[in-house]
Amino acid sequence: MRALVTGGNRYIGLDLVFELARRGHEVTVVNSHEAPLPEGARRIHCDRTQPGALAEALAPHRDAFDVIFDHTAYRPDDMAPLIELFAGRIQHYVFTSSQAVYRRSYLQPLREHFRRHAPDNPDPRAAYGVGKVQCEDRLLGLWESERLPVTILRVGHTLGPRSAVATRDPALFARIEAGRPILIPAEGFAALSLVHTRDVARLMAALIGAEKVKGEAYNVSSAEVTTIVGVVHLIARAMGMTAKVVEVPMAIARRQSPPLLHWGEGLNGAAILSIDKALSDIDWAPEFGIEDGYRDSYAWYVREGRGRYTFDFTADDALLAQLAG
Repeated sequence: MRALVTGGNRYIGLDLVFELARRGHEVTVVNSHEAPLPEGARRIHCDRTQPGALAEALAPHRDAFDVIFDHTAYRPDDMAPLIELFAGRIQHYVFTSSQAVYRRSYLQPLREHFRRHAPDNPDPRAAYGVGKVQCEDRLLGLWESERLPVTILRVGHTLGPRSAVATRDPALFARIEAGRPILIPAEGFAALSLVHTRDVARLMAALIGAEKVKGEAYNVSSAEVTTIVGVVHLIARAMGMTAKVVEVPMAIARRQSPPLLHWGEGLNGAAILSIDKALSDIDWAPEFGIEDGYRDSYAWYVREGRGRYTFDFTADDALLAQLAG
């Protein structure tokens, strides 16, 4: 198959590019930043955030791809050039969505039919999830009206090498290495779902040639669930170290900006993704547990990741002083 990957220069996208190549597919990436690619892969330079750039870059390639993996769309307008160029020409359009589409729920685990944010929700705190809802609605509408062969993947919290966001794995590695405390909201008992980027990439690649998945949405996560405090200790264990945890009263934790931790569950309550549907419909199962996933991520951090990030712990120190007072 001839696959086009938007992004594809780091994190999930780069894992996907290598997984597709490993399976024998012809891979093209379209992005604005170079990264080492597998032999035979090609790159089309484009900054899709610039108006008209994506359409201009891909117009000469309208019949060059069988499947599109769109990682870098956050609003329907982001997808519009791809839909206009490739609708009726491709066999599959795979859209990377997020667990952020779901509203808070009294029931767990979250299943694909559970309530999502309203597409017109004006709350800026939900903007990322609302944008993904709008994208999902647009794509599923095109599936219903025009049979655009789309699959939507609602990916849980990710872990793994090359995080573009320092507040995921890297900041926790740095704090634990330095013997600094990890500040968590209250006791940290809220549960969350995590998934290694290579497991996401493997699921994405497994969609190729699968007819049952078209017109469907799937949660993507590992088979394990832990809590906020649990993941901190699992990370430390993966590093061969011990974490010092400081519990911050919830009223104080809610006032912190930026938040104490990357995962919103610490403030908003548990969010556990069911992956039963993916396990049933797709030739895939997650290979990484949470601890061994962080062990893999930390090995990369030690090998080549430390120099990619800078950290400022002055807010931690100020809060610790406040709590001590």
